[in-house]
Amino acid sequence: MVEESLFFLQGEGLSCIRDDRVLFESLDFKLMPGQVLLLEGKNGSGKTSLLRILCGFREPDAGQVIWCGEAINKCQYYSYMAYVGHLDGVKKELTVLENLKVSLALSRTGRYSIGQALDKLRLAGYDDVLVQGLSAGQKRRLSLARLLITRAIIWILDEPFTSLDKDGVALIETLMIEHCLEGGMIVLTSHHETDLSGVDIQRIHLT
Repeated sequence: MVEESLFFLQGEGLSCIRDDRVLFESLDFKLMPGQVLLLEGKNGSGKTSLLRILCGFREPDAGQVIWCGEAINKCQYYSYMAYVGHLDGVKKELTVLENLKVSLALSRTGRYSIGQALDKLRLAGYDDVLVQGLSAGQKRRLSLARLLITRAIIWILDEPFTSLDKDGVALIETLMIEHCLEGGMIVLTSHHETDLSGVDIQRIHLT
């Protein structure tokens, strides 16, 4: 078992080709506890493809992703990683509470209970509401609530501020800062200006 203070996520020589076009190649980075890796670039530059590679959903065309010194497919990386994609990824036919119970059943218990997470994300009182009855912003906050109830060290987020109003964006930024200050790591893409004051941010710009 690796001590949490020694966790790191590393990309070595990562390359990605899509439709015979090189999106990026020979990409290197190393992310340590408390840091954020912000992926920047125009649409189609490969940001989401890189996130999918870091999640293990897609193999890189060259290079490898390493977690604590081992390739991510040869260690317990997935028990430490949580992904929220551009789409919310919640089941509309289930209630808010049922969605979170499903997420919790598949992961290690996190710092917050379901009730505490709902309160943090301003969804308290919506436990028994079907997801299909929520607004777009509420669905987004529900998808992000999963991060709080599971013990994920690294959050991989694709446009996490989608559908959120100004107050919602500020709330998620606060939770991201708290996560990093507690030794967590975040990889994200965002078209919004991100205010993560006090957090060490690395940037990769894809062209």
